[in-house]
Amino acid sequence: MKRFLSCLWIAAFALPMWAADIPDRPEKLRFPPLKYDPPTGSDYRIQLKSGPVVYLVPNRELPLVSISIRVRTGSFEAPSGKEGMAELTGSLLTAGAGSRSAEDLEERLAFLAARLGASVSSTQGSVSMNLLTKDLQEGLGILREVLTAPKFQQDRIDLSKKQVIQAMKQRNDDSRGIERRERVNLLFGENFWRTRMSTKASIDSITRKDLQAFHRDWFHPANFVVAASGDFDRDEMRVELETLFSDWPFKGKKASGIPIDGRAFAKSGIYIVNKEVNQGRVSILLPGIQRDNPDYYAIQVMNDILGGGGFTSRITNRVRSDEGLAYSAGSSFPGGTYYPMAFFAGFQSKSRTVLYAVSIVFEEMKRITTESVTDQEMKTAKNSFIQTFPQSFATKGQVAGAFLDEEYTGRAKGNPDYYKNYRAKIAAVTKADVQRVAKKYLNPKQAVILIVGDKKTILNGHPDHPVNLKNLTSGGLIDIPLRDPFTLEPIK
Repeated sequence: MKRFLSCLWIAAFALPMWAADIPDRPEKLRFPPLKYDPPTGSDYRIQLKSGPVVYLVPNRELPLVSISIRVRTGSFEAPSGKEGMAELTGSLLTAGAGSRSAEDLEERLAFLAARLGASVSSTQGSVSMNLLTKDLQEGLGILREVLTAPKFQQDRIDLSKKQVIQAMKQRNDDSRGIERRERVNLLFGENFWRTRMSTKASIDSITRKDLQAFHRDWFHPANFVVAASGDFDRDEMRVELETLFSDWPFKGKKASGIPIDGRAFAKSGIYIVNKEVNQGRVSILLPGIQRDNPDYYAIQVMNDILGGGGFTSRITNRVRSDEGLAYSAGSSFPGGTYYPMAFFAGFQSKSRTVLYAVSIVFEEMKRITTESVTDQEMKTAKNSFIQTFPQSFATKGQVAGAFLDEEYTGRAKGNPDYYKNYRAKIAAVTKADVQRVAKKYLNPKQAVILIVGDKKTILNGHPDHPVNLKNLTSGGLIDIPLRDPFTLEPIK
């Protein structure tokens, strides 16, 4: 009892001292500077004799192993008239392998509680496996069969083709899909490979031999970059992967690199796809940059203030919070990896308020070019990048994935200190830098505005907020017809 009373007495006198250290407002809280050194890719990088570069990141916390393989290929490798072939190859790579049918393979993976995935996107192929450590030997055997001897089971091919064609029927059902499709066309033009999309004819033309040929052309160790993380010994895993990729049964082709020629950004104007829906979807586009552009860091800070920072950004506050014109509104300005990626600002609003919301976005774009941003905006934007930076390496899997991406895209060689210098470069951005890049890149005379919605209602606008279209862009009004979902030809 005496000890209990003594503790109460100490607490009673200690509380005022503790309270004195607690500020009365949360913004008065002060924290020591964040000290964090990112991992270094060279610590995990290994060049295998069998060809691939591998990043090995051991982690003994759980009895699990994850292996990810990037393949230097993409939809750009599909020949004209065979659009969709690359994607089908990726999705069907696990439709049986070696002596196992698709059903047998799925059953065995389920028994092992293992996950196996494969895909081919626009600029890369991917094969991944996650399994228990005790099953690693069997899992590597399955992975070898999938990589070297996929069955491309005919009934699965037929089913996948039917599913793809069935999905085509819905291409014009959702204005979001229409917006994405036409946005790509405006960003890159008709002669760039990114605008090539599958049609019913191209899917119908794809055969099992096509899938086998695509696989044999590109899925071989010389085109692989690999990352492994989990419960393994580094040297032992190196030996296992050397075995996995050795004595490949076919030679394949050398990766040719991502094509960059043929891009053509659309001329300035307001492009409208007429669709009878209650809300209009809007994309505001401007020519962009690549990620190695010296202005990249200033652009990231500028865009965070303008529209990339969520509820702390100007576009979100004006369009969503102040005016209530859209549930979500914002912008992005990524640096392209292989070719420039555009500035994008977008939202969805009621038809009659679409143009008013567009005018607000343009007001904010102009304001950030003519007025200096505030100290608080700079602090918030910079902290959003600097303070969250360690989260990119929160797990061993993320570490492996980050350096896998760096190796695949070439930055590991071209800019190996990217992660080391990232925060310092963000911290060095000044208010003058923000205004400079805003003036340089947010040029309204180059703006392309894509609208998908009820044209008549949208152009009539809101009676209380009239908008002169000539004040938005230097271009005119251009109609984009809906496309036939199977042929993608304009519907007349």
